[in-house]
Order: sequence, then C-alpha cells, then structure tokens
Amino acid sequence: MTTPLTVSLVLGSGGARGLAHIGVIRWLESNGFTVRSVAGTSMGALVGGIYAAGELDAFERWARALRQTDVLRLLDIAWHPSGLFKGERVIETLKGLIGARNIEDLPITFTAVATDVEAEKEVWLNRGPLFDAIRASIAVPTVFTPFEINGRWLLDGGLVNPMPIAPTLSDGTDLTIAVDLAGPRESVPAIRAAMAPVTAPAEPTDVLAGYQRRIIAFIDEVQTKLGVQPQPSGHQPAGQWGLGDVIQGSFETMQGIVSRFKLAAYTPDAIVTIPRDAARAFEFHRAEELIDRGWREAGQALSHLIAVSPRSE
Repeated sequence: MTTPLTVSLVLGSGGARGLAHIGVIRWLESNGFTVRSVAGTSMGALVGGIYAAGELDAFERWARALRQTDVLRLLDIAWHPSGLFKGERVIETLKGLIGARNIEDLPITFTAVATDVEAEKEVWLNRGPLFDAIRASIAVPTVFTPFEINGRWLLDGGLVNPMPIAPTLSDGTDLTIAVDLAGPRESVPAIRAAMAPVTAPAEPTDVLAGYQRRIIAFIDEVQTKLGVQPQPSGHQPAGQWGLGDVIQGSFETMQGIVSRFKLAAYTPDAIVTIPRDAARAFEFHRAEELIDRGWREAGQALSHLIAVSPRSE
C-alpha cells in the first residue's frame, strides 16, 4: 500500500469567492491527496476551519441551499460605529450546524489569521474555540464589528496577510498548495458570461423585496449620515461608485497587492487562482457555481501533481 502525498493547504481571503475553496478541497480529496494542515484568512479561515473539523459535507449542503433571502437574514445589524453587522447570527448558525469545537482538538492542524490593529501585526489563532477564531478572522473593517480574544480587538486577517503561507512553513508535509482569490480579472466576454442571470430556486418575491428594501434603506441611511450620495445598485463606472463599491474595491486592491508580496516571499509548490471578479463579496447565493469553479481551477492548476501522487491501493 502506497502513501498519498500530504498537503499543507493555504486558503486566501475574498468573501463569497471563498466558496471556491470547497471545490479545491474536493478535487484534492478525489485525486489522492491528504490534507494534514490548513491555514486560512477570512473566508479561507471559515471554510478551512470547518474542513479541519471534519464537517465540510454539512457546510457544503447548507451553502449550496442558500438563497439571497437566506443571506440577508444572516446579517444582524449592529447599530454601532465600528461596523454595520455584528456577525453573531452567522456564527451561531454555523455552530448549530457544526457544533462547538476547540482548535487543538481538530483532526487536522488549523490556523486562522486575524489582525491586531492596535499592535499593527497579524495574529495566528491556533488554540481555543474554533468559531471565535473564525469570527475574528472574518471581521472585515466597517462591515463586521471587531472581535475580542484575550483582551485584543481583532479584525479581518486579510488586512495584513490574505495569503497565510507562513503558518504552514514548519508543517513537514510533502506539498504546500495555496488558493488565491485575488487573481487577475477575467476577459470582458468571461465577465459578461459571469454576470448573466443564474438559475436559482424560486423564492417569494414579496419576502425578497421586503428584505432588500430594509437593507438598502439602512445602507442609504448610513451613507447619508456620512455625507455620501447613495448610488443605484449594479455595476457602476468608477466615477459613479457608491460607498460600498469604494470600500470593497479598496479592500480587495490592498489584499491583491499584499497577496502578491506574500506569494513572492513564501513560494508554495502550487497555486490555484480564482479571478477577483468571479463573484462579489456577498454573493453567497452563488455557491453551486463557485464550488464548481474551484474544482475546475484546481484541475487546471494541479493536474500535473497527480503523476507524483501515489494513490492508496
């Protein structure tokens, strides 16, 4: 009996595009690789932590069933100057689905990366409650309120390390594989195809409209208080961006630059790249499409490794 190659898996940040991580993991499993260690930032920490807990099947079923109304229901308004949403509802939902776990008890080694803004450094979370680490790592500035762990107020790890390769350097595995969600934008035809309507389960129009009106009204109110004129929804030229476009565009540009520096400093054995415009940050209702995208991109980027990966017999 031969032994499959072992992998340290690095899962980058990128909002809903992080659902592509599931497809990458499924490809690795289907092709005889054994993941022994996971390091993740933001959505990479969420997917990676759940996978390390051995509960990716339950999470994938839940994610594939998400509709726009479900995503909106998970947004618990904070009414706090440090962030629009508390993030408690999504964490409690995931705890109910997965169960409470401590990182040190997980069957796969796991590290979540967050940012300590006051200390101006990244924080590696590899002990303690799993969902505390995930909540800290996904605390996107202005979107989610900061999260306190051991007296430190933490924000999204993507601020300083959207591609957390360093936590895996001492793993001793055969390969380090990174998934970069900040890849180059696609060609114009591909972008148009991605923006085409996606068939989704039917949902009550009145419910969807009601939630959308409430969220839009809230965001408009916040923008008004900030002295920003609300803009129509949808794709906008840069000169017509609204506050949300500016925040998301700025954050993703910064993450892309930092990711390139991290990849240059700590070169992994292989990289799976997802274009940064494959999905917008909160398009979690596109799970089916994004998981499939992760599988396809993994196949293109990693197929050459199959020849050197012995399968168990």
